[in-house]
Amino acid sequence: MSRQPFTSRLRAAVRSVVAAGRERPERVVAAALALAVGGVVYYLAIDLFAYHSVNDDEGVYLYQAAMLLEGKLFLYPGDIPWDAVRPWFFVVDEVGGEIRMYGKYSPVAPAIFAVGKLLGDWNVALGLVAAGTAGGVYVLGSAAFDRRVGLLAVPVLAASPLFLLTSSTFLSYAPTTFLNVAFAVAYLRAARTGSRRWGAAAGVAIGLAFFARPYTAVLFALPFIVHTLVSLGVSWRRSGWRLRPRNWQVRHRAVLARSLAIAVPGAAFVGLTLAYNAVVTGDPLTFPYAAFAPNDGIGFGTREILNYEREYTPELAAEVTREVTEYFFTEWVAAGTLGTALAAVGVLAAIWRERSRISVPGVSGDDDASRPGFDPADGISESEVAAVVFAVLPSVFLGEAYFWGTHNGLRNGLIDLLGPFYHFDALVPVAVFGAAGVAFLCRGAVSLLSERRWLPGPSLSRRHARVAVLVALALTAPVVASAERAVLDDPFAANERRTESLEATYEPFEDREFDDALVFTPDPYGDWQAHPFQYLRYGSGYDGDVIYATDGSPERDMDVLAAVNRTPYRFTYRGDWTGAYNPVNPEIQRLRVFEEPVRATTTVGVPASAESVSVRVETPEGYARYSVPEAARSNGTSQSGGSDRSNETVTVEWTIGPDAATAENLEYEGGSRWRSVPLAEDGAEVDLVVTFVGVGGSSVTYRQEATVENTDDGVRVVWPPETRVCRLTTECGYEGTWVGPDGDYVDGVSVEMDARAVS
Repeated sequence: MSRQPFTSRLRAAVRSVVAAGRERPERVVAAALALAVGGVVYYLAIDLFAYHSVNDDEGVYLYQAAMLLEGKLFLYPGDIPWDAVRPWFFVVDEVGGEIRMYGKYSPVAPAIFAVGKLLGDWNVALGLVAAGTAGGVYVLGSAAFDRRVGLLAVPVLAASPLFLLTSSTFLSYAPTTFLNVAFAVAYLRAARTGSRRWGAAAGVAIGLAFFARPYTAVLFALPFIVHTLVSLGVSWRRSGWRLRPRNWQVRHRAVLARSLAIAVPGAAFVGLTLAYNAVVTGDPLTFPYAAFAPNDGIGFGTREILNYEREYTPELAAEVTREVTEYFFTEWVAAGTLGTALAAVGVLAAIWRERSRISVPGVSGDDDASRPGFDPADGISESEVAAVVFAVLPSVFLGEAYFWGTHNGLRNGLIDLLGPFYHFDALVPVAVFGAAGVAFLCRGAVSLLSERRWLPGPSLSRRHARVAVLVALALTAPVVASAERAVLDDPFAANERRTESLEATYEPFEDREFDDALVFTPDPYGDWQAHPFQYLRYGSGYDGDVIYATDGSPERDMDVLAAVNRTPYRFTYRGDWTGAYNPVNPEIQRLRVFEEPVRATTTVGVPASAESVSVRVETPEGYARYSVPEAARSNGTSQSGGSDRSNETVTVEWTIGPDAATAENLEYEGGSRWRSVPLAEDGAEVDLVVTFVGVGGSSVTYRQEATVENTDDGVRVVWPPETRVCRLTTECGYEGTWVGPDGDYVDGVSVEMDARAVS
């Protein structure tokens, strides 16, 4: 039998889809809504989070995603000092004398993000996950109520600030919820059709969710597990505990087979999770996050991660749960308090529907068999679906109370920016019941208007009643829009401010291409690569176009330079790092490494009101102090021909190496030893310090810190040195960094420098 040409089969498939769309137009609408939701999330990812959020965990997932694309589970720094290139939240392990590093998170979410990269853009994965979750919520809303509720549930979900913001970031919460929702949809299909394939799909989905975030998956699946156990119990009792026809035993076996179809692949993925643990941590019961921070997990007692420790008590858990519950339902769901009220109406509508069903004559009673929809072999009723979906709410909120992560998120401010992301799954029942609440009120209003039992006079037709309700909805739309704007404004504005600050921070990298480069980055949070600068990542290893290394001690920086043999750069900034709340003034400097002694010239501007100046050359072995003769001073000339103090400068000619550092053109005044200050035996740092003191004791200090290393052949010097301009102190941090004349300095401050190798 000959096969149809591909074009014929394609046309047949298109006709089939078109026909299905005509038969079920609501599915076409649902697909369009889901794709629109994905498009909105994609836009937010590339616009609002163009440089990622301030949750630096995004960099961890993207590092792992890049590694997976190259088939890697570990990073091997080799000869590079590992503490200079250790990514944020990576575990350091030594096996066979070799250092390796792996991420503290499971590879599931990174694998999902990697799909986006394969499609051309990392952010595509975020849009696809959001669209998939929205489509799943449509199915759940339709199963719990009807298709109109399912359609309404999609925009309700998409209007939630928590959904929009967290879905637009490379974190594991949205992908895990997508897998959880996929499990719920497959579970319902399996329960309604008896299909073992759908059961297996449900097992795979929840197994993957467990692999991604075990505790999150368990909390979401718990209501479904209870439903499965109850279904098994009821079918077993009917088939074995009472005298029933033989077909009851067959029906019980069908329920059991369906349940096993879900459980077996789910258990297989639990085994896969433990196997992954064994590969990366060496112990199947030790998760990577526990290897990173053993006390960062569920339970009460002493909880700790990095340098933060807290005694997590039931009392604290209750307080945190109360706070986050209020926060969630008033500020992070669609329309805030109004949306929560509509969801409550939806819950009442489900209860009212169940009450009406039970009170129908002829179906009440104690016999289970007399209750329609209660037979597990016949599927799962709408009321059961609604109950299971609703049960996700208490499961998530009560379960997360046992985990101290919410407390930590509230403390570090990340929840203020992205919402209570540990409770992301709770958006699913809120969206479903919020949509049910809207539908219940609208239908109730149509019924009241068409029946007119509450007013005298003739009743309206249902068509006119619907028109009246639509007019009422249009009139109340501004109220809903105002409530929605109230919950969107603050978090969106806060994240937009940080994105603008990050844009300023990374401005030197715009339109810059590296080739075989090494870039030293600042370390406001310590020795962590991509924390806080997660936008700067070196991919899946240390053989790409650029390696980013955290700036550290002179010895370590020299070791990094020697290990990579690349073109070096220094990325720095002027300002106080505030988690991108305020911008900083950035700069990238091309570095040179001199292999011979260096003769340097530094010319600094005299600050306004300066009365005196002193110069020091410092090394770990001591210091020398110098006075500045007139020959080292230069006075500017004003346009009128007189002296212009604002252009006055002081020039220091200093040499470094091979054994000592000294200021050549200045008069020696004293110090810890003698005019030339010895270098440390293994090299280190040579500092040139020029301090101006003004009236009342005010001071401005120029400090240049040159990285130096003694070698068998002489000395190695990294140029230019890091330069700070400090006020009221002789040493300061990044707030005093010299980034060129565009920085904000006191009048008269300027820096010019040059160096050349001397034999």
